[in-house]
Amino acid sequence: MRHYILEETNWKHLKERKIELAILPWGATEAHNYHLPYSTDVIESNYISHEAARKAYEKGADIIVLPTVPFGVNTGQTDILLDINIYPSTQLAILHDIIEVLNRQGINKLLILNSHGGNDFKPILRELGVKFPNMFLTLCNWYSTVNKEKYFDNSGDHADEMETSIMLNIAPELVLPLNESGFGIEKKIKIKGIKEGFAWTERKWSKVTNDTGIGNPKKASSEKGEIFLEDLTNQLSDLLIEICNADLNNLYE
Repeated sequence: MRHYILEETNWKHLKERKIELAILPWGATEAHNYHLPYSTDVIESNYISHEAARKAYEKGADIIVLPTVPFGVNTGQTDILLDINIYPSTQLAILHDIIEVLNRQGINKLLILNSHGGNDFKPILRELGVKFPNMFLTLCNWYSTVNKEKYFDNSGDHADEMETSIMLNIAPELVLPLNESGFGIEKKIKIKGIKEGFAWTERKWSKVTNDTGIGNPKKASSEKGEIFLEDLTNQLSDLLIEICNADLNNLYE
């Protein structure tokens, strides 16, 4: 039983605890090339949040990991079978209710650990920060935490070498052999400003990729995933400890 994970602990243990920080992992349910499961983002969220929390908890951090939200914003994937979409307004409603509980019970720090690129929590947290001024609301996209170019040969951002290596390490029984995966070739938009990154439009997934992946997974390995996850969770655990220790009345220097 891991008492820093809400799903596993109990009222007997929690009733006397002072919790400084709640961590809310947030994933998605969507196709990940041919070889990874629809729950990839959820499995990654679970493992990464739990392992980072373990390291922080063992160093004295007063934290609790909430259950992972399994659905994300998939508005660009409406024609891909069973890619489950919830709207940003739905995320706002879910977060409002969770934050209301935390705020009422004196848990004034929340970190969203995001596992899905389609989730954009910044405008939501700006709005909720005004409604709950006593709360410290923060966000971490774990996939941007460390420079993955140090660990992997091929770039990408969906079912790529990084995600495949992670899944080979933490849930290999759910990964098909790599000779069954697609190559994750991404078609680029023709509009120059969007291609260069100073303008944006949502990618229409089935027009961008034939296999739902973006990034070649063929060189993925469990060993690469293990090294990456160790460094990633070390850095995240440091973040959790630092947020726990932060004085909300003295945040700036």
